[in-house]
Amino acid sequence: MSKEAKKPFRQSMAEWRQFVYNPNSGEFLGRTAKSWGLILLFYLVFYGFLAALFTFTMWVMLQTLSSDIPKYRDRISSPGLMISPKPDNALEFYFNKSDAQSYAEYVSTLRKFLESYDDSKQSQNINCTPGRIFDQNDVAVKKACRFNLSDLGQCSGKEDKTFGYSKGTPCVLVKVNRIIGLKPEGEPRIHCMSKEEGMVEINYFPPEGFIDLMYFPYYGKSLHAHYLQPLVAVQLAINSNSTKEEIAIECKILGSPNLKNEDDRDKFLGRIAFKVQMTE
Repeated sequence: MSKEAKKPFRQSMAEWRQFVYNPNSGEFLGRTAKSWGLILLFYLVFYGFLAALFTFTMWVMLQTLSSDIPKYRDRISSPGLMISPKPDNALEFYFNKSDAQSYAEYVSTLRKFLESYDDSKQSQNINCTPGRIFDQNDVAVKKACRFNLSDLGQCSGKEDKTFGYSKGTPCVLVKVNRIIGLKPEGEPRIHCMSKEEGMVEINYFPPEGFIDLMYFPYYGKSLHAHYLQPLVAVQLAINSNSTKEEIAIECKILGSPNLKNEDDRDKFLGRIAFKVQMTE
């Protein structure tokens, strides 16, 4: 069986040039100008339709969303806790009460954090009725309740500019994370305890660590622009015999049946733990 004769190089190049452009039929890459025009028109209409369908679908979805409140809020039913100052090294406070430089960053962080709670920054906030949920569902512009720094007592930074760090009684501010629409029941409060007994005495401001209901609910950043989270100051009076010892502190939410402080899937839900070590 004879093999097919190999085409000369010139013949192959001539056939390739003719395929690219055939001057006799006017075809380019095997298609006439009309054929190319029709196929380009088809794909233009096809992909234009897909783009329009996608745009319409996104527009319909966006009509169901609110710019003020998330549509789905069922994944976070109970808030977590945060503290200030927040050390860079895994929530561990280390300082020497005789060395101002060792706690200077903590003091600076607290001052900056409390700037928004200054009376001059709360000119648009109002005095609310203590002990009552402040519902504003029927009001377009939501008012924010005033938080008085004096409620933080010795941890307000007014009387003691070092927030107790120079005296061996450091202050830590605890706040509840914001959750839109949350209405705590009962009398929520922050309670802290040391895992080592007798090493530290814990004081709270406001007394007993109570969180007033008047600061709830929160309506979102857009509707509740001037909202300030209520704070609880935890002052740790470290025993003189406990200096140089690492003290583990855990704070949690108590007193409210719909605020959780235990969850197998989230060990930080409604609680926070940190360590303090002071030297002299």
